[in-house]
Amino acid sequence: MKKSDIGLIGLAVMGENLVINMESKGFTVSVFNRTTQKVTDFVEGRAKGKNIVGTYSLEELVASLEKPRKIMMMIKAGQAVDSMIEALIPLLEEGDIIIDGGNSHFPDTIRRTAYVESKGLLYIGTGVSGGEEGALNGPSLMPGGSPAAWEAVKPILQAICAKVEGGLPCCDWVGENGAGHFVKMVHNGIEYGDMQLICEAYQLMRDYLGMSDDEMHEVFAQWNTTELDSYLIEITSHILEHKDTDGSALVEKILDTAGQKGTGKWTGIAALDEGVPLTLIGEAVFSRCLSAIKEERVAASKILNGPKPEFTGDKAAFLEDLKNALFASKIVSYAQGYTLMRAAAKNYGWNLNYGGIALMWRGGCIIRSVFLGKIKEAYTNNPELTNLLLDPYFKNIIEKNQAGWRRVCSAAMLNGIPVPAMTTALNYYDGYRCERLPANLLQAQRDYFGAHTYERIDQPRGQFFHTNWTGTGGNTASTQYNA
Repeated sequence: MKKSDIGLIGLAVMGENLVINMESKGFTVSVFNRTTQKVTDFVEGRAKGKNIVGTYSLEELVASLEKPRKIMMMIKAGQAVDSMIEALIPLLEEGDIIIDGGNSHFPDTIRRTAYVESKGLLYIGTGVSGGEEGALNGPSLMPGGSPAAWEAVKPILQAICAKVEGGLPCCDWVGENGAGHFVKMVHNGIEYGDMQLICEAYQLMRDYLGMSDDEMHEVFAQWNTTELDSYLIEITSHILEHKDTDGSALVEKILDTAGQKGTGKWTGIAALDEGVPLTLIGEAVFSRCLSAIKEERVAASKILNGPKPEFTGDKAAFLEDLKNALFASKIVSYAQGYTLMRAAAKNYGWNLNYGGIALMWRGGCIIRSVFLGKIKEAYTNNPELTNLLLDPYFKNIIEKNQAGWRRVCSAAMLNGIPVPAMTTALNYYDGYRCERLPANLLQAQRDYFGAHTYERIDQPRGQFFHTNWTGTGGNTASTQYNA
């Protein structure tokens, strides 16, 4: 009997859909699930009549596979992955490949790659984005890990992933050990930012312009025909037109407390670890935290006062400003995300292809948008680009959009409507283009109370000075600061 091309462990909806996707591209797939009844239900249901082999033990799964064996885990991140790796290692041979397609934290993938390689096996940690629909019809895939494993899995992963213009696959090798899961984490952080920006635009339309859900649906649908063309703008227009059983907008009946699975938080922590100002994604995470304290906010709304939103201007002109503010803020979000990837690549020794990453995100994933093609062009034109804001295309867009961006942020502030992501994006832009920030005073303060030293503008970088500010502190300096 012909052996299977790949095995998959974990038959939740993502796992099932990936298996159906693989089989539809001509691959024979063996499947296993810890609760074996799921295997039976799958092979006798959705998988009936297809080249999908049900197995009822890890031994049976491994025995059914062509060498080098390729086993993909679609299981819950964390301890379950480590336990499954331990169970698989004794059953595999040198050169066999274990693939983790879950949302694992990248430090875990760095550790697991080293461990699995020490056993003579190969390991891949790959981000899989696009949700259930993407898994079935073509996700965005971001594989990293053991470079020697790539050629063996490339035909399968590039066959099942999303394709963009000219049939280009939204999947390519990202880099060593945890690079794939790191890039997926940053993707999810940017997703948090995009969603928060869209929510702020929605709140301004609803609470400041007084628009109905049907009117907002029309605006988002129109925006989706412009440079804002993207999956998240598209689904927002669909959500706003969806009616509940009584004919009213369903979205207005949904409780305003946001959940999160932690990948946005991980992105923020990674940025703090790398010393990268990832302010927009940070605000997006904190906005979800603020939304979660619903009862406190309801109580505070009865005590704390602010201006009552009142719009008196040209609605069409403000909507154009809002579109420009949304696009400019989105550019900042991606610029920050790419800056984080550059810092991490340097720290971990990854050789990341930044244009290629934009191409991987161009289709199949949640943040897919037309705009990512411009990021691909930016890094193709200049692979050493330090910040996306410095690319001529994005520089021109920001210059064209910033007057409207500033008007929107000002109006929101004056009318008491929170737009944390849009305003922090503008603050980052203004801070980044500011030749002289007030950190000279901050360093003087640190030296005053802690003798932490400072550098001088009239002396070479790397020379540190301490001042006896009070006349009683002496000349002993503390440890030097880390710039």
